[in-house]
Amino acid sequence: MSHSCEWCDSTNIKEISDSVFWELPDGTRAIEITETPALTCSECAMTYQKETTIKGIENQLYLIDCKKIGKSISYEELMNIPRLLKRNYFDFSS
Repeated sequence: MSHSCEWCDSTNIKEISDSVFWELPDGTRAIEITETPALTCSECAMTYQKETTIKGIENQLYLIDCKKIGKSISYEELMNIPRLLKRNYFDFSS
């Protein structure tokens, strides 16, 4: 499936892994999430995550015990943490 850059519409993008910094839902601190799926554009030099990746991270952070996360965690480790709830009951977009 071909993608185009969400910022400049160029098709010169590629999938990469990158570190992102995310504020926890309770606002107490931010964490680094390493090896996060991302897209990078060679035209405008933007690096960003797809909406599905963003929504997945946000939902996971709402559904797990964030106190058990250190300052840094890989994307795969984060997404594999067992959830306390089956779904985010505060997300009415689905």
